[in-house]
Amino acid sequence: MHVLVIGAAGMVGRKLVERLLREGELKGRAISRLSLYDVMAPGELPPATFPIEKLTGDFAAEGEAERLVADKPEVIFHLAAIVSGEAEQDFDKGYRINLTGTWRLLEAIRKADYCPRLVFTSSIAVFGAPFPERIPDDFHHTPLTSYGVQKSCGELLLMDYTRKGLLDGVGIRLPTICVRPGKPNKAASGFFSGIIREPLAGVEAVCPVDPEVRHWFASPRAAVGFLIHAAALDGEQLGPRRNLTMPGVSETVGGMVEALRRVAGEGVASRVRWEPDPFIQGIVAGWPTTFEAKRARELGFEAESSFEEIIRIHIEDELAGKIA
Repeated sequence: MHVLVIGAAGMVGRKLVERLLREGELKGRAISRLSLYDVMAPGELPPATFPIEKLTGDFAAEGEAERLVADKPEVIFHLAAIVSGEAEQDFDKGYRINLTGTWRLLEAIRKADYCPRLVFTSSIAVFGAPFPERIPDDFHHTPLTSYGVQKSCGELLLMDYTRKGLLDGVGIRLPTICVRPGKPNKAASGFFSGIIREPLAGVEAVCPVDPEVRHWFASPRAAVGFLIHAAALDGEQLGPRRNLTMPGVSETVGGMVEALRRVAGEGVASRVRWEPDPFIQGIVAGWPTTFEAKRARELGFEAESSFEEIIRIHIEDELAGKIA
């Protein structure tokens, strides 16, 4: 099986590739070839028993999508995106990559005249306030950011191209992935990881929102599990509604810091400093907080049961069990 990962150099992309290399199979079939694509080449990878192709380029450029699907990969993971904060600040760039790039990929698949499984990473940003206490699977899309609009458009395109039999799409609305390893990115949600990651590493962190702010989370480990499971789902089970809200953990920012205190102690939790930022607070105010995610759970998607578990996964996966 030929697998293509678009956005392979990003955090979730790297972890997905590591798992594919470790397991060597997908959908119960051996991987025979793995193509990795991003604006920059992925770093050093573990050894593999099959060929690995590293490609770089401008995802939204004319002709680029045709290059990626020329050899007709059977499973495509589409993770490439301009993140929320950057998409809000750079209007042109956000629409170019998140909408035009996605549409060009779907068009390239249509012109290649074959029907791959395409797993599209969407976002809970497709929803906008006001919200019910628990957001159901059929809640309407009223995104309040450019990023949310772009992801919502991608979901509609995915559904229509699947309806026409041009591809076999599954869209997964990811919770905010936390705790993200590495350096902060330009996502407006980046502070959610920062107020856990930095204190665990012995560094002070700034929280730009109030402790009462609530949000929906899953770990990087869970995110990779979502992607793998989505690739293997039976299309008949999904029916015409091809976009799913992923399960997660609903927690307040204050509750996150309390969970950090329980896991790592007072000294670590005290490294969080509260400094409100009106720009970040304005974006976060329109984000959803708690989902039912009933349909995804019934289809076998799994996430953590508490924020403490998410913190412990970060310590295990990224810190070798050690806290500064």
